[in-house]
Amino acid sequence: MTLLPVPQLGNEITEAEVSEWFRPDGAEVVQGEPVVSISTTKMAIDLEAPASGKLRILIAEGDIAEVGTVLARIE
Repeated sequence: MTLLPVPQLGNEITEAEVSEWFRPDGAEVVQGEPVVSISTTKMAIDLEAPASGKLRILIAEGDIAEVGTVLARIE
């Protein structure tokens, strides 16, 4: 199992909003494929799958997550 956390995006940024999941919960994803878009007050970024496998979404679109919070698992 591989975790997909909110990355550190800058010294002053402590949280990000989950803008959009590109694949649904339970979908098969490939390592390097963009799976979610997150945004802060200063930027928006697409996060890629760190591994291939089944995507298990833990944080819903529109929710705010602190840096380090696990957004999804890839099983």
